[in-house]
Amino acid sequence: MTSQRTRNRLVDRLIEKGISDPRVLDTIKVVPRHLFLDEAMATRSYEDTALPIGYGQTISQPWVVAKMTQWLLQSDRPVRNVLEIGTGSGYQTAILSLLVDKVYSVERIEALSQRAQQVIGKLELSNVEFSMSDGHWGWPAKAPFDAIISAASPAELPQELINQLKVGGRLVMPIGEHEQKLYGFEKTLNGYKETCLAEVMFVPMKTGVE
Repeated sequence: MTSQRTRNRLVDRLIEKGISDPRVLDTIKVVPRHLFLDEAMATRSYEDTALPIGYGQTISQPWVVAKMTQWLLQSDRPVRNVLEIGTGSGYQTAILSLLVDKVYSVERIEALSQRAQQVIGKLELSNVEFSMSDGHWGWPAKAPFDAIISAASPAELPQELINQLKVGGRLVMPIGEHEQKLYGFEKTLNGYKETCLAEVMFVPMKTGVE
């Protein structure tokens, strides 16, 4: 169930659902999603669905990963460094690491961060830095970023994340509590422009680390 043919079928489904960026599709085709899941879930690795990874968290649905990544890369300016809010399983981290020069990934649950780092290390992806943080404050020491991507949903947009974007930079994240929508934000000289991309369901953005 983890063959290249299975991965190719997943990519075919993503194309049917509107994912068109060849860079994103090619990356999803090569990243072994099953390595980011417990063995018990391996047979479902290439279904287009979110799956549990423990600690009340999930590995995101491949379509959502592709949608968010594609929107970030559609920027008019090069996307070289990305801040990821919510390392989780590390799957989105791996996708980004093959598409940009540097990924800075923060996670609030230490056990998940450690497990993700092990898999990223096994795949020999050396352009990722990890940190423990709840995400609301981003990673000021590494800012400004060309792009920010969040796998957790705050009740409202954290201004601190906009502050850490370069002008022209892009932020993609879910917003909302009970009803969530995926938004893309592009920073301008005077503020930001926002685009609603889809209805989604993510874990909430919580404060503190575990």
